[in-house]
Amino acid sequence: MKALSDAPSGMVNRKAQPRIDDVAHRAGVSISTVSRVVNRTVPVSDQVAARVQSAMKELKYVPRAAARSLASRRTNTLGLLLTDLLGDFFAPLLSGIESVAVEQGFGLLISTAGRGGPHFELPGPLGRHNSDGLLVFAGALADDGIISAHEQGLPLVLVHQTPPSGLLIPSVTIENKAASRDIVTHLIEVHGRRRIVLLQGPVGHEDAHWRQLGYREALAAHGLPFDPALVRLGDFDRHEAQASMGQLVESDVAFDAVFAGDDEAAVGALQALRAARRRVPQEVAVVGFDDQRLAAVLDPPLTTVHAPTEEVGRIAAQHLIHLIRTGEARPLTLLPTQIVLRRSCGCDGETA
Repeated sequence: MKALSDAPSGMVNRKAQPRIDDVAHRAGVSISTVSRVVNRTVPVSDQVAARVQSAMKELKYVPRAAARSLASRRTNTLGLLLTDLLGDFFAPLLSGIESVAVEQGFGLLISTAGRGGPHFELPGPLGRHNSDGLLVFAGALADDGIISAHEQGLPLVLVHQTPPSGLLIPSVTIENKAASRDIVTHLIEVHGRRRIVLLQGPVGHEDAHWRQLGYREALAAHGLPFDPALVRLGDFDRHEAQASMGQLVESDVAFDAVFAGDDEAAVGALQALRAARRRVPQEVAVVGFDDQRLAAVLDPPLTTVHAPTEEVGRIAAQHLIHLIRTGEARPLTLLPTQIVLRRSCGCDGETA
């Protein structure tokens, strides 16, 4: 997993585009020969022309005239690639993105990867000819696809993930680890819980990774052993979480609390515990992450971590538009999170 920094301060330029002298060096010809091939002003042999064309393709070189043409051919559209549109999580994210797009005169083109996994290359509708830049949500586009889009010069901003190693691509995400550590610490210190289940998010998802680290840090700080039997897959999905909790309830593994990887998983946990007649919070405390709109109206209302999801969408869209217009953007924006206490953990309900 890539490390995150709390306080990014610089600005980054998009990757420098190859120049005509790079093409000449790769093809083993002079700059004037490359110019002749590009502009078709003076005939050159088919063999030399083929070498130059091959070098241009390998380097992804765009002649200046063509680059100017592409730059002026704005679509005034932002692309958005998501994993899916299911659940309550994406509504505020979309609201934030759309509000900025409309304000700045951009349309919004949305595509989803679905539960089948990430795209390995950009889906056709979201290429350079259909959008001026692209917002990519975690898990929607594989690293190879991100690298390819970046090398093509398409402005990118990543949402809830950091870029593949070595690439300076702006990203907007939230603080996960400290909040996870704090909410598990609350279960331990305030409510005396010692056997705390972790319903972890999707394997390879950065948010899930940092939330598990926070969970483990809280256990270690209180001398509680990490028990792999208490870690079950929640997958940020209520049905997966319900199935995992149902299996756990039927086993002989003792537990007195559940830290769900997100609020969707917390819903599944509550459903499984209700079906098993386990009282929440008297027998099992349950906490989540995200503070989706449903959290406050669950029975009991859900203690969770408030994540500024709509603000993530707004800032990501602002950064992408700034990148499109200037070629610059802040490398990492890390937004703060906050615990919200409600009855599912045993509290009366207040912000921590």
